[in-house]
Amino acid sequence: MKELISQFTGQLADAIKIGDNANLTHSKKEFQNIVITGLGGSGIGGKIVAQLVKDEIKVPIVINNGYTLPAFVNEKTLVIVSSFSGNTEETLEAMEIAQKRGAEIACITSGGKVLEIATENNYNHIVLPACHSPRAMLTYSLTQQFYILNHYGFIGDSFKKSIANAIETIDSNINSIKEEALKIAKGLKGKTAVIYSEEGYEGVSVRLRQQLNENAKVLAWHHYLPEMNHNELVGWAGGKDEYAVILFRNDSDYSRTQRRMEISKEVIEKYTNTHFEVWSKGNDAVEKSLYLIMLGDWISIFLAEVRSVDPIEIKVINHLKGELSKLS
Repeated sequence: MKELISQFTGQLADAIKIGDNANLTHSKKEFQNIVITGLGGSGIGGKIVAQLVKDEIKVPIVINNGYTLPAFVNEKTLVIVSSFSGNTEETLEAMEIAQKRGAEIACITSGGKVLEIATENNYNHIVLPACHSPRAMLTYSLTQQFYILNHYGFIGDSFKKSIANAIETIDSNINSIKEEALKIAKGLKGKTAVIYSEEGYEGVSVRLRQQLNENAKVLAWHHYLPEMNHNELVGWAGGKDEYAVILFRNDSDYSRTQRRMEISKEVIEKYTNTHFEVWSKGNDAVEKSLYLIMLGDWISIFLAEVRSVDPIEIKVINHLKGELSKLS
């Protein structure tokens, strides 16, 4: 896993090449909404991208993480099916519903049943390189979400320059990224991580939570501001030093939200001595998000090392799949 995480920027560069060379056909349909359906490492890319394009895109995007689809899905819906393996059962069931309702379907996958269905039905699809750990391939699925949205005319192509800039920023700061990540990982040992960010970066927080779950084998939770100020902040009256707070910050966060963060810190510091502020680097939200994702990935890997656990191992998920396979 450590080797895969080290390939982050190389994967981004490769993902750009894959997107540029994708053979996608045009559609004359006028879409009223978009649904991105996928789970885990395949699904989080959609959430992150949906937040990153919200100031540009003119139709609503709904992230779907289950077996069914919203009732509004019809022939005027673009359904982006994201499954790295191509065999995720929840995603396949949602895809079948999309087919029955006549939705436009575009797929992002490395193979499996999703690629088979896409090929048989001439659905637009982008094929990703195969890998045993989808969570280590977020770079690919995330990048292709941009390409799909661009192909259908929902967004421009400025994301390409942003990703290229992010690669340069991350590569030039990789040593300091690792140093900061190691410091945070050591501070997290024996504690429960609580991850906060501005609302537009919630997907980045979810990504870190997922990585801590799978790589470091620990529980964690996340929330975002300003919403957190209307509920969870009160809960800190029951806080204690077993919690470790990671606060993702950006110089572009809304001014009043930044002030809320400062006040929230004052409250939280009364109940735990373990808190970290992580500031992004980059010129826009895409660059900043990728920077924070890279740093978060390293936190999860270093915490796995600190805890002496195998970041690759997912026996409990394999057990779950095995039990589900027994159902008729």
